[in-house]
Amino acid sequence: MSQLDDMRILVEVAQRGSFSAASARLGLTKQLVSRRVMALEDRLGVQLLVRTTRRLALTELGQDYVERARRIIADVDEADRAMASHVAAPRGTLRVSAPLSFGRSHLSSPFAGFLALHPGVRVELDMTDRPVDLLAEGYDLAIRIGNLVDSTLVARRIATIELVSCASPAYLARAGTPATIADLQSHECLEYRHSRGSAWMLAVEGKTEMVPVRGRYLANNGDVLRDAALTGLGLVQLPTFIIADDLASGRLVPIMPAYAPPPTAAYVVHPAHRQRSSLVRAFSDFLHAVLQNGGK
Repeated sequence: MSQLDDMRILVEVAQRGSFSAASARLGLTKQLVSRRVMALEDRLGVQLLVRTTRRLALTELGQDYVERARRIIADVDEADRAMASHVAAPRGTLRVSAPLSFGRSHLSSPFAGFLALHPGVRVELDMTDRPVDLLAEGYDLAIRIGNLVDSTLVARRIATIELVSCASPAYLARAGTPATIADLQSHECLEYRHSRGSAWMLAVEGKTEMVPVRGRYLANNGDVLRDAALTGLGLVQLPTFIIADDLASGRLVPIMPAYAPPPTAAYVVHPAHRQRSSLVRAFSDFLHAVLQNGGK
């Protein structure tokens, strides 16, 4: 095996957290994966992994080497794709991270259509509401909703997202209907919790502000918060792609229309070095076209 092959093996071991999982992913034996990592350590003269009976962990030098290896592998793969783009349709593996609820409602059909259109493409879709680190975790691109905080990523708007503050009729009958932002402080607010804290986007005197909210129930998934709101646990703010049917049926009732925030957006984001990737570009173009035409 080449040095690049050994790098790929080490990166996969670091990603999966075990020799067994990495060997299954790579289609190699566990013994071969372990030997190649040991050979890489011998060649470099440093310990890359700490091995215990329960888990594997990267050493400090191992972490640095894996980060460098990921960049090298990405550059090599991109070079291969760039050459292939001159003679063939997009091909290769596309690793995508997307929010769970949006992925379920908007991405199933587009991914199926894209794969049907490009038989040489393999997609690995990871649906999570956790904001992943694209570079550190080896993703080619991600779908992000709302304000983008990482200015190092290249972003393309693919869909408009509307947010609605609402509650069940049962909750409003029991706790009253808030009319102002100050009223929110006396209400149970179902919180969408992520790394940047809990807040609702509201229009305040013509400006959009992130207003802190509080409550006894926190979750990092919109479908879970929808279910909680339907049972009368509190007020909630969610995108219409999750609650449109509930609003139409009256199971959830809009509140505070004077403070309704302007629409936000969903974006395809990717590291700058993926800008020239024919595969990333083809998928971004395809998804943009499908969602702009209202497809799901």
